[in-house]
Amino acid sequence: MTLDIIEESKRLEDSGAGEILDWTFEHFDASKVKMSTSFGADGMALLHMMHSRGHRPKIFTIDTGRLFQETYNVWQKVIDQYGVKIEVYGPDPADLHELVESGGPNMFYQSVENRRKCCEIRKVRPLNKALQDTDVWITALRRDQAPSRATTPILSHSSQYDLLKVCPLVNWSEVNAWEYIRNNGIPYNELHDKGYPTIGCSPCCRPVPPASDRRAGRWWWESGDDKECGIHIEDGKIVRKKKANFVI
Repeated sequence: MTLDIIEESKRLEDSGAGEILDWTFEHFDASKVKMSTSFGADGMALLHMMHSRGHRPKIFTIDTGRLFQETYNVWQKVIDQYGVKIEVYGPDPADLHELVESGGPNMFYQSVENRRKCCEIRKVRPLNKALQDTDVWITALRRDQAPSRATTPILSHSSQYDLLKVCPLVNWSEVNAWEYIRNNGIPYNELHDKGYPTIGCSPCCRPVPPASDRRAGRWWWESGDDKECGIHIEDGKIVRKKKANFVI
């Protein structure tokens, strides 16, 4: 069976996040489905929902080498509470050595170009490894997280990785995520209680006042609305090509 992803995505707009997950595992082999997580609040809600509905995809994270200790703490809690295996991907040691040797350990503060280069090596390249031999990539993106994510579809074809990208939480708000977390006793990163709305690498995040833009704490020395690491930005480059069972 060949699925029309654009039409299916439109049809699923009125479906709940759990129903979107059910649809995914009805149409695709769980062994070819992967969920990425950085152990943020949205990811914890999505992981719990998937686990409670009996879905068991592969779960992976990217350890950039610059994470907060609090992130490692919640990572351990996830393993202990859910009994899941977390696949770990990180930067290539040779790439990292060249990056630090040529620019220093904090070169990312010097320019947007340098920061994006750091993200490329620490996040984007490891992601490409993580998504090898994968048909479906599940993420916890929400449309209200940033202007660059406002039109994120529920289902889309990633031309860069040649797979189906599924975003079950796109229609959720931050309030929805936290209500779900508190109602279900889900572990979460304690930095959220200290004013960090989003959490990535420790040198690149800081707490923000409650009324501030929720992405203001990310790469806080940069200006503009397009603060992204590159993981969720399609550059039009085909990293690899395989036969897919859907059309766009």
